[in-house]
Amino acid sequence: MSDVHDLLEIPRDFIKDGTQFMTRCTKPDQKEFVQICKAVGVGFLVMGAIGYVIKLIHIPVNNILVGAA
Repeated sequence: MSDVHDLLEIPRDFIKDGTQFMTRCTKPDQKEFVQICKAVGVGFLVMGAIGYVIKLIHIPVNNILVGAA
């Protein structure tokens, strides 16, 4: 009987934790939203720049290794 009780307790705990999480969540205000958008934009720019630099290095190295076939 204890096994059945333990199996039923898992979904109850999940639902309880989920409702606590949802009640604590709040929508970001405009200032926080703009800050998040800026951080994401800077992340995109940095990752794009890193990819561009890697590609610029990769092309000549690849031509040296493979040859000008």
